[in-house]
Order: sequence, then C-alpha cells, then structure tokens
Amino acid sequence: MSRVCEYSGKRPRMGKKIVRRGKAKREGGIGQNVTGITKRKFRPNLQKIRIIDENGTVRRVRVCARYIKAGKFQKAVRGIKTARTA
Repeated sequence: MSRVCEYSGKRPRMGKKIVRRGKAKREGGIGQNVTGITKRKFRPNLQKIRIIDENGTVRRVRVCARYIKAGKFQKAVRGIKTARTA
C-alpha cells in the first residue's frame, strides 16, 4: 500500500538534512560550515479513517491530517446503518 492521500494526492517527497557547525555571522560568529548532507524523506501525516462517500457507502481511506482537520468529508460512525446495509 502506497503512502498517498486519496483526496489531496500528497505523497512522500525527497529532501536533505543539512548538518552545520559554527556560529552564524549575524550572531557574531565567523560563519557556519556544512559538515554533512544526508538524503531523507518527508512523509505526509496519513491516517486511516472510515468515511461516507457520495453513494452513501462506508469505506476506509487513507487521508492526510490536514483534510481531516478541515472537515472535507463526513466521517462514518460505528453502529449506524447506511443506505446500503439497511
């Protein structure tokens, strides 16, 4: 299963972790020096939740936390029968 949000399409992105040594010039130092660069992945904050889709059926989807917080869809509540199961 891939790490992709089914609504926004967010997926892991590649980046770099940069390690520096020394004090910045603006803070009164002599300047910073890069001592190491490591590749890393920035992964989206995906959650598995149950939602009610357009047809009124309950299904489980992987959605990023931003869309859950924004309330872009209706969450399914356990124990309540939908149009499909009734």
